Amino acid sequence: MEKITSTLLSWASILEDSTREQAVTTSTMPFIHPHVALMPDAHLGLGATVGSVIPTLGAIMPAAVGVDIGCGMIAVRTQFTRADLPKDTVSVREAIERAVPTSAGAYNDSVELEHAHRRIAELEERATAAQFDPGRYAANWRLQLGTLGSGNHFAELTIDESDMVWLFLHSGSRGVGNKIAQHHIKVAQDLARKWWIALPHKDLAYLVEGTDEFWAYIREMRWAQHFALLNREEMMDRVVTAVEEWVGSPVERLEEINCHHNYTEQEKHFGKQVWLSRKGAISARHGEPGLIPGSMGTASYVVVGKGNPVALHSSPHGAGRAYSRAAARRTFTHEQLREAMAGIEYRDTDAFIDEIPMAYKDIDQVMLDAADLVEVLHTLRQIVNVKGD
Repeated sequence: MEKITSTLLSWASILEDSTREQAVTTSTMPFIHPHVALMPDAHLGLGATVGSVIPTLGAIMPAAVGVDIGCGMIAVRTQFTRADLPKDTVSVREAIERAVPTSAGAYNDSVELEHAHRRIAELEERATAAQFDPGRYAANWRLQLGTLGSGNHFAELTIDESDMVWLFLHSGSRGVGNKIAQHHIKVAQDLARKWWIALPHKDLAYLVEGTDEFWAYIREMRWAQHFALLNREEMMDRVVTAVEEWVGSPVERLEEINCHHNYTEQEKHFGKQVWLSRKGAISARHGEPGLIPGSMGTASYVVVGKGNPVALHSSPHGAGRAYSRAAARRTFTHEQLREAMAGIEYRDTDAFIDEIPMAYKDIDQVMLDAADLVEVLHTLRQIVNVKGD
């Protein structure tokens, strides 16, 4: 751990100057208590650094939570071993792609599955309780439930160190969550202009606890967090069905973990109740299970938290980007992507060049940096990867 300033501590051994500068700026906000914790996967983000844990008193910066509210991972350990799986991995990839809409803006044509109806009804009840209509952000939000998205979102079949099969998935609150976040970021920026509040960066605009704007954000953010959690559950149900049809027998869910990495909760740290925003970080309290994915061609990890108080009981959420998407496209080739994905079934397209493993930090170094934050329980290697372009 490096103490960069009195209000910024870093666990990142790989840290670009621009990322460091951005994190320092965030840590100077007057309501930070006691410090920002920078995770090993930290990289440049919108307003606040991705891979940062930001405790605040009496205020929240919506951009420091992130625009994909509630984004996170879900994993299911099955009873299958690799030997139980058919050789034809192409068919199960294609089945998952049919069951789970991928790509930016993709959604279901209709809601036909009973478990999707149950989850939508739950979200409708929560929206009523939160006193808002998600339809004003996205009229088709119900059709977005059970959709993956693009970028670094994925659904995978993986094998652990004992050859046990895990189903692993990464996604968030989709378009409706993004629009909720963007709305409240603008509200915070408008209030800063109205009250002549000087900000080091416009995306560090904040909402003050006790105001109507603050509580409106909290209610809608919490709804979006739950949408993201149920979205992952819904997709996992569909992936399980695809695998059952492929293998020819039911999946036993021996273990299931579902965790956010873009969210805010009230927690007690260093003697005070704070709003703790984890932007690209997961909760890692002592004994708490978590998931840390690598890139589409490198290992992912099932972990348990060590409850490090200085790190605000948090850990990294993945490898973290080393190249921007544009830079990755300029630097790497389709052939290099094929080489990096050797032995993994995936949709072979140059649309994924910006997701090539080399565009990310070395996940082994990230996990080494996180040694006092989490303990690794399982190492997962992909055999099938599904992504949206």
